[in-house]
Amino acid sequence: MWIIAVSVSLLPAIIMVSSRYRVKVATLCHRALAWASWMMQRKVCVRGTHAFVFSHCTHGKADSVLETFDLYAETHQSDCIGPQIGEVLDELVRRVGPLQVLELGMHCGYSSVRLLRLLPPAGRLITVELDPLTADLGEEIMLVAGFKHSQFQVLTRSSAEAIPILHSFLEVDESTREGFSLVLMDHDPQQYLPDLLALEREELLCSSGCSVLLIKRNQSADDLRRILDHLKTRTNCFRIKTELQFMLEIFYQKESTRLADDSRN
Repeated sequence: MWIIAVSVSLLPAIIMVSSRYRVKVATLCHRALAWASWMMQRKVCVRGTHAFVFSHCTHGKADSVLETFDLYAETHQSDCIGPQIGEVLDELVRRVGPLQVLELGMHCGYSSVRLLRLLPPAGRLITVELDPLTADLGEEIMLVAGFKHSQFQVLTRSSAEAIPILHSFLEVDESTREGFSLVLMDHDPQQYLPDLLALEREELLCSSGCSVLLIKRNQSADDLRRILDHLKTRTNCFRIKTELQFMLEIFYQKESTRLADDSRN
């Protein structure tokens, strides 16, 4: 009974707030529903992809796992896997030559396997995935591809929760403060900019140069505009290196390091 009484007393305030901020509220609700719908579709896709790859690939062979992923993509619509994204990832890893890689968001281990197979023997991948189902199935696919737990770490939590504790999982050289030289963001697009800033704040980006690859998926124009507007104000540290229809590569270099490089040249 008291719940009804409180609700009635708050009704005028709720109506006033709703009318004043109805556009913002409607936008937030729309985005929340779109994200929830995408997450539901993603879970269905993750289950189907995992079952197909697990059943049809040659276990212990990373290339066979990737070929089976691509075979699945030929007959099942998916914007999370496929040769187009895979080729860009391969080219980026070969160009950057990272030792430690951070992946925010995973799709059943597809990008994880692509990244792991090109890392040097001492290389390590840390993957952060909020959804427990996706994390478990993705980890299983990495093991099926022949990789060991010593080569990767899967953290089942949000990126906002994971970033502040990544130092405990990352082998950081305290003398040089070298962190990740490659970061792949393929999670909630609204977290791209906050997480990029958090990684910089926590000094987790390699100061001598770090490539951050943002996958343009389920992303609104406002999300992308916020990132681009911020980059324009930080040209001393950030610059856009490559932009394609489905991805954006940002290069980060700490200002003090860049100035030192310029003085030597």
